[in-house]
Amino acid sequence: MTEPTGLAGYSTQVREEVEHLRRVVCDLHAELPRWGLVVWTAGNVSQRLRSADLLVIKPSGVSYDELTPESMVVCDLDGNLVEGTRSPSSDTAAHAYVYRHMPEVYGVVHTHSTYATAWAARGEPVPCVLTMMGDEFGGDIPIGPFALIGDDSIGRGIVETLRGSRSPAVLMQNHGPFTIGKDGKAAVKTAAMVEEVARTVHIARQLGEPIPIAQHHIDSLYARYQNVYGQHDTPEENPA
Repeated sequence: MTEPTGLAGYSTQVREEVEHLRRVVCDLHAELPRWGLVVWTAGNVSQRLRSADLLVIKPSGVSYDELTPESMVVCDLDGNLVEGTRSPSSDTAAHAYVYRHMPEVYGVVHTHSTYATAWAARGEPVPCVLTMMGDEFGGDIPIGPFALIGDDSIGRGIVETLRGSRSPAVLMQNHGPFTIGKDGKAAVKTAAMVEEVARTVHIARQLGEPIPIAQHHIDSLYARYQNVYGQHDTPEENPA
């Protein structure tokens, strides 16, 4: 990793967006333990800037109750630290790879939530047997390949899997869920939904074989939810 260069060479607009996203990303990290998606220091949220090729993510190995906006770190889209006093999350290379290869994505989340990670340990997609899954994921939640932390292998697996899927979530085999979105908030919401449906489908299987939803019904559910349901708010941006 290269030495941090700081933000002195960036525009006022970029520095203001970084300041804003440090608060946003810090607040979003608080949602992970709130919804029971992480333990100890595991998991991370990042959001990509709209004014520069940078991302904001949490530092590595810091407990959630110790996180502050000031402790968030800024990296470039190669995963290099640009500004911050701590090392970035060990998953930063995966986040950065996603942003480089999926330009429509501005938020990435990783958790080890119990039920979703159990499906990942089995290397088995969560089948689309709930209308909520048709709404949110447009089908099954897919399994990504086994990959080790240390380079962009995890990021490659995420991108290769999600490029061919409507799902904004992937269960990386033997690892856990990664989710993407139009911003960090959307990716956090998806992470919570992944755990909810993974738990529900697991329980359903204890009672018998869940009833699959026909593909044309899945398509109808997905189209309605994505295009009609709700308020369709704009992505989180710097209000300045």
